[in-house]
Amino acid sequence: MSAITGPISTLPGFTQDAPKGEVCDDHPGVAAVVRIQGETDSWGAEMHDLCQACADEMRAEIKVEREKERYCNWCKHKKSDVRPYRDTDEGFYGPVYQVCFDCRAQDRKRLREEDEYESRYLQN
Repeated sequence: MSAITGPISTLPGFTQDAPKGEVCDDHPGVAAVVRIQGETDSWGAEMHDLCQACADEMRAEIKVEREKERYCNWCKHKKSDVRPYRDTDEGFYGPVYQVCFDCRAQDRKRLREEDEYESRYLQN
């Protein structure tokens, strides 16, 4: 792990170019090409600077994890496609939940409906 942030709005798996001069966390002396966000909570996140081989390996691990059945923090059912997600009512830096596709879709629908209502009735 090469860095720990303070509160951050992105979610685990977020990828960006590694800062210039950083080396791979697992291979000292090998240049890092990518920074991947790891464990994340409302306090911050762990960032991993990785060479291309390590980045490919981590992405494959993330894909396998997403395909496994796990419990959704919101509906409490065991489902596949459970991913990190934030409740926007708790803010962009709030806790990170593991949420299934159905719950994420329902939340996005609710947000669209709220936005439509505000646009229609609360605009002057």
